[in-house]
Amino acid sequence: MNVRMTIVAGLVAGAWLLVTDARARDPAATPSVQTAAVKKPAPKRAGRPTKEDSDPMAVVPVFSAEAVGWQLVEDPKTGARLGVPEKLVPHVSASHAGSRWASTQGQIQVETFRLTEAALPALFEDEKKASHRQIASSVLKPDSFSIAGVQGLKNFLVHAEARGGEVRGVTILYDQATEGTMSHVAVAIVNAFIGFPDPNAAPPPGLRRLVEYGSAIVVGSDGDLIASARVVDQCQAIVVPPLGHAERIAEDKANDLALLRLYGVRNLVATALAGENTQPGDITLVGVADPLAQDGDATPTSAAARLTAQGVEPAPKLGFSGAAAVDANGRVAGMVDLKPAAIAGNGAAGQAATLVRIDGIRAFLLAQHITPVAAGTAPVSQSVVRVICVRK
Repeated sequence: MNVRMTIVAGLVAGAWLLVTDARARDPAATPSVQTAAVKKPAPKRAGRPTKEDSDPMAVVPVFSAEAVGWQLVEDPKTGARLGVPEKLVPHVSASHAGSRWASTQGQIQVETFRLTEAALPALFEDEKKASHRQIASSVLKPDSFSIAGVQGLKNFLVHAEARGGEVRGVTILYDQATEGTMSHVAVAIVNAFIGFPDPNAAPPPGLRRLVEYGSAIVVGSDGDLIASARVVDQCQAIVVPPLGHAERIAEDKANDLALLRLYGVRNLVATALAGENTQPGDITLVGVADPLAQDGDATPTSAAARLTAQGVEPAPKLGFSGAAAVDANGRVAGMVDLKPAAIAGNGAAGQAATLVRIDGIRAFLLAQHITPVAAGTAPVSQSVVRVICVRK
């Protein structure tokens, strides 16, 4: 087996162990996104290379979820849940049995599939025998399988899970030229894949859902709102109950801010913005939690938090992305932004809560010809609403 095949086999073996170990401990748990790295790169030594020098598990570096645009998504074609590096594969289309994400020139492809009345062992053998494939590693379990190797000039990984007579899976293909990044991203995709998510369980933090809930802050009495650009991204429709549909007018990508506009509404209570950035210390978060987190109620709630140099701690409930951060004087000192944390060397990944500071909000509003409210007596809860993004 050559060096490339050894690397592919080692990576998949690491991913497989991470997936199976996590589910063995808690079969209902959603595994966290992880890389296969458990050791730091070994220092180069003079003389003949040793086994440790060529160990692929010793040289897999950590990567940043934000750098590759890592996003958990629900695939409407298959019902599976998977992690997608959206910055690497921005083009989305339907495939013959699922969905496909691809890079601009097709060097990287992530494709889901769903087969009914399928026998897992037979599919396992068919995938191994597919044209132009050299198999480096393959594992068949009673309810899943994993295969890796080289297909033409691309490396590939296939992971599938079965329930009853249905099989759901993902195939990852990437050019050898992209191996430096994709070898570890591919492991993360396999590790995050859930073929049959529990429909009664709360979604994991960071999941891009077909219907996503967030919070928005009223900044103009005639229907101007600010929200997390991440929450209202790629929406087929944006709803602000009970006020109606909203339109996304502008965004500030650097601060993850989006300006929404409700048409036909008057006399909304615009919040008062603090005059300067708040200092680290105690703050109060005001937002509308996801229906799963507060039994469907759309009433704004508050939560105590602390602003630190690292962000907002503790991270608030799902649905608080876009919530208002209130200072000791009762004025909005920023907006809560929930985003996927960087994938760390210990394999941890989750939600990081940060604060979009008031000077960034003020500059964004002024650029859109909206004059922020400087003073007011109404509680901030009257200026916070739920926002619902409906995606295709």
